[in-house]
Amino acid sequence: MGSAATMSMAMTALCFTKSNKLTSSFRTLPRFTCSSSPFKFNISFSPSKPKPNPKPEPQTESPNQFPDDNEGQLIIPWIVRGEDGNFKLLSEPPPSFLKAMANDKTGTKKSDKNQTTKNKKKSENETKVRATAPPQYSKAARRFYNENFKDSGTRLSKVLAASGVASRRSCEDLIFEGKVTVNGSVCNTPQTRVDPAKDVIYVNGSRLPKRQPHKVYLALNKPKGYICSSGEKESKSVLSLFDDFLSSWDKKHPGVPMPRLFTVGRLDVATTGLLIVTNDGDFAQRLSHPSSNFSKEYIATVNGLVHKRHLTAISEGTTIEGVHCVPDSVELLPSMPDAQRARLRIVVHDGRKHEVRELVKNAGLEIHSLKRVRIGGFRLPPDLGLGKYIELNPTKLKALGGRVNNKVNS
Repeated sequence: MGSAATMSMAMTALCFTKSNKLTSSFRTLPRFTCSSSPFKFNISFSPSKPKPNPKPEPQTESPNQFPDDNEGQLIIPWIVRGEDGNFKLLSEPPPSFLKAMANDKTGTKKSDKNQTTKNKKKSENETKVRATAPPQYSKAARRFYNENFKDSGTRLSKVLAASGVASRRSCEDLIFEGKVTVNGSVCNTPQTRVDPAKDVIYVNGSRLPKRQPHKVYLALNKPKGYICSSGEKESKSVLSLFDDFLSSWDKKHPGVPMPRLFTVGRLDVATTGLLIVTNDGDFAQRLSHPSSNFSKEYIATVNGLVHKRHLTAISEGTTIEGVHCVPDSVELLPSMPDAQRARLRIVVHDGRKHEVRELVKNAGLEIHSLKRVRIGGFRLPPDLGLGKYIELNPTKLKALGGRVNNKVNS
């Protein structure tokens, strides 16, 4: 028994030793390498116990070779079918997969068509806002900027002219002459920004009112013999036709300064018709500047017979002050039973001095009378008599290309 037991124990020890050797040899098997493609496919098994990390050795990595940095890590390559129909191993995801991931949208799809349309419009609007809108700031930030940094107020010369002191140029002369003080100090710069409601302004020793007059827009049917001048020495100025309007100003607007009226553009002394009168300098500049391209329609009554060659000559235009001016349209109006002279409708947009008269004269005709009947989209009312005027409402003012600003400065 003793020898048999001893032999059994020896056989068990031998088997255990062989088992350990087999296990040890299995764990240290060399890596398997797939050589069927230009890429190396390494498979290894992690050991039972973690080994201390050895010092990394410098290796040159190739874009077509899988990294060996993590010992014992199982790396699965990308298997992609190539253009030739064969499978290939890649170390990186294919470009088509990366592009699909980049364009993919997260979230669940909604079956509601209205919601989808709404989201699409919202996305388009957000894209437009991001593309065109300037950076947005909070209300507190904008308020802080306006109160501390923004150059507020209005130019001193403009404030004086709007208050009825004089014309803009005459107000600048008063400022240069030292006749204007702002908060007790003489101001010689017309561009100085002031606020009549806060600043104390004196002109020739008289205090400028804090409140500014309303913006006034008037349409006048100018009679013959009146000139478009705001000079006080002119006895027959078109502004004298508004004496009744100015005399009743205090009753209609108590405590508000009287406006200083002036004409928008000019009509010569012999021309009648539509003329705009206002105290809004910005509006007058927009309406009269050639860049606005507002068309103006005239009815010219001429002496003698009008032939086709006359109309052709007018339509070809003429040179005025070094600029070749061509009318928008020329038309011979039908003869009227009570009128013996021919009438022409001429539409221009340049607004040069005596432009219509020069066009007719260049064609070999003589003007008997000239009347302006339209500016932009506003036409002279047929029931408005000579020397009469009307106040323009917002609708009529819009036809002229302007806007009403009746805000009173307090």
